[in-house]
Amino acid sequence: MTSPIPDKATERVTDRILEHEYDGIQEYDNPLPRWWLGTFAGTVIFSVIYVFNIGPVGNGNGRIADYEAEVQAFALAHPEPTGGGITSEQLLALAKDHEAMEDGEEVFKSYCAACHRADGGGLIGPNLTDGAWIHGGALTDIYKSVNEGILDKGMPPWGRTLKPEQLNRVVAYVSTLQGSNPTNPKAPQGVPASP
Repeated sequence: MTSPIPDKATERVTDRILEHEYDGIQEYDNPLPRWWLGTFAGTVIFSVIYVFNIGPVGNGNGRIADYEAEVQAFALAHPEPTGGGITSEQLLALAKDHEAMEDGEEVFKSYCAACHRADGGGLIGPNLTDGAWIHGGALTDIYKSVNEGILDKGMPPWGRTLKPEQLNRVVAYVSTLQGSNPTNPKAPQGVPASP
């Protein structure tokens, strides 16, 4: 024979049973442990601090400031290979330097000869020895073409591969090819101009 449940215990049990019922099953209202609720509250507080980057969490100025400082440090350590805004006069002066032209010729033969031939007469790329230029024949135009490339024609941006000094020297070397007579040159393309 079982003893009846005391009234106080019955009241506690019925208070914790939820009102709804499904297939004859009633849900028991069992509260979560306090340590779990404390952990959950801590993660919510941390997420607010993390998302809004409130002050320095731990060491430093915050994740956004740290990221911007790292980007700036990288940009200072790795400047864009623009060549420093070289002028036509500087390129002409470089074209008169014998040692610079030897270096420029080596760079040309290493990187440019595959498309323009070693003598500049043109192969896949245009003839560089005649007076016709597709993208401008001024030294600054040639520099821009070599530096930025002509992607729709298949010429890569050599400013990303070559050092600024190599870029300057190869452009100055290309200017010295003007008027040379290679064997079996490619037909002129573009507008007649003189670098």
